[in-house]
Amino acid sequence: MMRASETNRAKIVRRLEAEGWVGKAGGQHDVFKSPAHPGVTIAVPRHRSVSPGVARDVAKRAGWI
Repeated sequence: MMRASETNRAKIVRRLEAEGWVGKAGGQHDVFKSPAHPGVTIAVPRHRSVSPGVARDVAKRAGWI
């Protein structure tokens, strides 16, 4: 299981997609939505790693923590 503070973008995106989140390419971010979480969107910046604060925000929005 991935840590909530995982900062590797590829691992974050892989887990989101495995849990049914659907990504849509945006400008500098990929935006994920899930039918299981109506009204929740998650923006993941396109960098190899994200900051710990962004990783925490993604984890909270996805329900991992």
